[in-house]
Amino acid sequence: MLKVGYIGLGLMGKSMARNMLRAGFPLVVHNRSRGAVNELAAQGASAANSPAEAASQVDVIFTNLPDTPDVELVVLGKNGIIEGAHQGLVFVDNSTIKPAAARRIAEKLAAKGVLALDAPVSGGDIGARDGTLSIMVGGPAEALEKVMPVFTAMGKTVTHVGEAGAGQVAKAANQIMVAAQMVAMGELLVFSKKAGVDPRKVVEAIKGGAAQCWTLDVKPPRLFAGNRNPGFKARMQLKDLEIVMDSAADYGMPLPSAALDTRLFQEMIGMGMGELDNSAVLGMIEELTGVKILD
Repeated sequence: MLKVGYIGLGLMGKSMARNMLRAGFPLVVHNRSRGAVNELAAQGASAANSPAEAASQVDVIFTNLPDTPDVELVVLGKNGIIEGAHQGLVFVDNSTIKPAAARRIAEKLAAKGVLALDAPVSGGDIGARDGTLSIMVGGPAEALEKVMPVFTAMGKTVTHVGEAGAGQVAKAANQIMVAAQMVAMGELLVFSKKAGVDPRKVVEAIKGGAAQCWTLDVKPPRLFAGNRNPGFKARMQLKDLEIVMDSAADYGMPLPSAALDTRLFQEMIGMGMGELDNSAVLGMIEELTGVKILD
């Protein structure tokens, strides 16, 4: 049984680490704040005082952190994973970061005999809790083969997209679609309400046809109940969209729809709604139109 380390016990990371414990993997955890560490330690995990200490004890070390600079610091900084590196260690990053950064990190770890996988996930807090995430992987096939039993405890779909950075490219593509769906859902709900038709009935009518998608299946019941608490925070959706736009600029290509969605999320965060669910971009559309779906 592989010994596993997990660093970054936030909204999703804690659930993913817990599923590893439930699957029987010996687990070492580290987090900036101690609450989640103590919670998992009470369930059988061991606590490490630094990323280096965690990495030195395990066969596979995972990270799940907010943004590119956080991953670079935890992996390459003082007391970082690279300082606890040992031959045969596999590094797996579940964060969503810039593809170019994933490639740089993989190169630096390779010099220490460490194989790296960029393995961002999709499925939100529900998927993290239920172990049904979709995992998109970039990096060496031999590293993926070694880690696959752990991935099986986390998710239901694992796709090897390509070499280092390919997983992050896939996640950026995923976030283009997710943002478009959240905005489109907000627009169709407000449009229906303004036209004098019950948005609940509209969702029921269209989600079995060509408009069917995960967003329409999962989000409307929460919104109709007045629940805009995160699953996936709007400010993180914006962070991911900014990765999309930065990467598109690197490739010299326009993404007109994604650019508009980015602007809507920027304005949403500017209105103080960054801690709400990404589906709460509906609130931005309500402000623009003066129509509330729950009036």
